Amino acid sequence: MKEHIKIFTGTSILVNRLAFLLEEQNIPSIIKNDKESGRLAGFGTTGSSVELHILNTDIEKSKNIIDSFKLEIGM
Repeated sequence: MKEHIKIFTGTSILVNRLAFLLEEQNIPSIIKNDKESGRLAGFGTTGSSVELHILNTDIEKSKNIIDSFKLEIGM
């Protein structure tokens, strides 16, 4: 069964960068930004974290990309 799982949480800049790196390798992702969604709907949320989700079937394919990205940003 295909399910989306969270692979990274951070600022929108970092999440968008990782999503771009994954997309270059044909790995689709979903960005979940509750703060921006709340702003657009007219109410706010606390926190500034943005989540990046991919399909559980893409975990193995994305592991090296995620690990390299985390090293690049010092995580």
